[in-house]
Amino acid sequence: MHSRFKAGVAWAIIGIMVMSAHANAGTLKLHKQGDAYRVQILEGGNVSLSSPAEGLWSIAMDWQDAWPSTWMHGQATELETAANWTILKGQVQTPQGPWQVRDAYQQLGKVVKCVRRFTWQGKQAAERVTLSVRFVCPGRDKRVLMPGIMYYGNPSGARSGRVPVYTGATGETLICEEHRFPMPYASLEWTEKDKLHGAALHSLPCPVPGGNREDQWWSLGVTALDHGTEFSLLSGPCAMNGKRSLIKGGQQDFVSYDHAYIKVEPGTVIEKTFYLEAYPVQREGAGFQRPTRNSLGLFRPWSVEEMPSFAQILEGKYRYAQSRWYEKDEIAGFGKYANRSFFVFGWCGQAAACGYALQVLSDELGGREALRMAKQSLDFICSQAQFYDKGFYTWYAYDTGQWVTGRRPEWLSQGQAMYNVANAIRVARKKSIACDTWEAFLKRACDFHAQRILSDDWHSESTNEAFFIGPLCKAFELLGHETYQQAAIKAGQVYAQRHVAMREPYWGGTLDASCEDKEGAFAALQGFLELYEMTGEAQWLERAEHACDVALTYVVVWDIDLPAGRLRNHAFKTRGWTAVSVQNMHIDVYGVLIAPDVYRLGQLTKQEELKKTALLMYRSCGQLMDPYGSQGEQPHQTNYAQHGEFREQIRNNDMRGVRGNYVENWTVFWITAHFLNAAAEFKELGVDLVAGY
Repeated sequence: MHSRFKAGVAWAIIGIMVMSAHANAGTLKLHKQGDAYRVQILEGGNVSLSSPAEGLWSIAMDWQDAWPSTWMHGQATELETAANWTILKGQVQTPQGPWQVRDAYQQLGKVVKCVRRFTWQGKQAAERVTLSVRFVCPGRDKRVLMPGIMYYGNPSGARSGRVPVYTGATGETLICEEHRFPMPYASLEWTEKDKLHGAALHSLPCPVPGGNREDQWWSLGVTALDHGTEFSLLSGPCAMNGKRSLIKGGQQDFVSYDHAYIKVEPGTVIEKTFYLEAYPVQREGAGFQRPTRNSLGLFRPWSVEEMPSFAQILEGKYRYAQSRWYEKDEIAGFGKYANRSFFVFGWCGQAAACGYALQVLSDELGGREALRMAKQSLDFICSQAQFYDKGFYTWYAYDTGQWVTGRRPEWLSQGQAMYNVANAIRVARKKSIACDTWEAFLKRACDFHAQRILSDDWHSESTNEAFFIGPLCKAFELLGHETYQQAAIKAGQVYAQRHVAMREPYWGGTLDASCEDKEGAFAALQGFLELYEMTGEAQWLERAEHACDVALTYVVVWDIDLPAGRLRNHAFKTRGWTAVSVQNMHIDVYGVLIAPDVYRLGQLTKQEELKKTALLMYRSCGQLMDPYGSQGEQPHQTNYAQHGEFREQIRNNDMRGVRGNYVENWTVFWITAHFLNAAAEFKELGVDLVAGY
């Protein structure tokens, strides 16, 4: 009795210290009911997370109907403290034998850390086991964010039938393999008594021992209950879109993931580390922002010593860019493909990007030749640009000398091209390089799109047209037309109204997936930053930070352990790479284009962690360059692949050899141009490209 009293006093002292140091921190509380302890996480004195009523610990001992069965529960009956750890012990009794379980809790700033230890004390192997971590919050809502997977229900992507969905209906479960998460957490935002609240469960990801499936990992997600939401970690089972044992395996494919139980030998010890947090939410749509920043803080992914340097990346990428250079008579430019004859504005082609980048980087890249290619590429493509009733065409076939017509208008490609040209004009003026042709192109493009955006019937389907905000802001500065400023502000206001509350999360920034994606968030980030710098109004900086935090949820903050395969051969580090979208779940190097704006936001808001994250994003993505300076687009960090060589295999529910593999034969020019473009932006922001900071 005396030792238990001392333990309770020690816990109370710890709680008081934490509350005084972190007023907004979710605070650990133990609620004793009879001989058992229930774990609670408080926010503002109210319970936001608690262990389930049936027990702190839950273990399934069988598997039926594609899901764990024969659940057994246990309560914590012993309490002690060690330094700043609060330790709970107890048993889960099963027909096959007992499990000894121990939880060790520790307050770490704004989160509560727990290390859960399961020890199997049965006399024989337990054959079909599922271990769990379960905590329940009182809120129930579709406003769940699971990085790279789920954004407040995925309302835009849901229409395609090709993405995970979550509505918050009772019994709905979304739980995925941990290696599918760029940031391994699940969060919920909900309203209670006219106040907004948030809670999150973070995981330290790891495979499970004794997995029945090859390369089986813990899984993380949520389940909607009658009167709340359960956050859970399971030792393998996955579910989505109303189906148990289902994962997203391809761009259009969901595949079976059955029999994800484990076999546990007598005496086996299995541990799982996780983190809990509960917090007030200041405004609608902000409930994910704190766990996003806390995920960065938990994993601290910023070390870049083992990553390629700026100099190494630039040397390889410039050399490969030269291999895509085509010049004949007056025709000059950078081809989108290695073996097809197209210059392409924006998106995958980025034919205009080097016109800016090579000017800024000419000293690092050898001077005259870089400047010559910059000028000739923009001189040609701007002089040849052909306009029509949807703006300007983006695909030019240089073997026939014709623009490709009949394609749907690529708004985002046009916006990106205009931004490239605006930046190129700005630099050319400083260098006294003739750029009249570029200015004429930019003026015509901005005249067209400003008039279109300012018209009463303008409506943008997705966030993709936010890519027009940046060039309109820059063109206002360069050319002085007030309509450009007016159109940029109107577009910014529309996107802020539509997206900041997350009722319609940023989406549609890719051409091959109409869903929530990082490119849509980046379009808004870039646009809001440009509006802030044009107007000086603080609201745009706050909106930029929101869009940035959405983009950051796609950034991998941990080094995903990979099985034997192409990526493991290179000791590939995943941190700093970015997941694509809730439909295309591989990782790619697009984050290098986002990185300078993350850095710029860090400068403006004096947040060093953003600046360090941006540098990581750039340098980490320099991995996997081959001797030619080339890279492919699709590393497989999870059970997902979309390239043709894997498609039929996945559709046959065969995921062998997918995770840890790498598709390198899709080498469109953006994979080169974005590195050069971003390095130029970093240089203009003051980053030392020799020292790397």
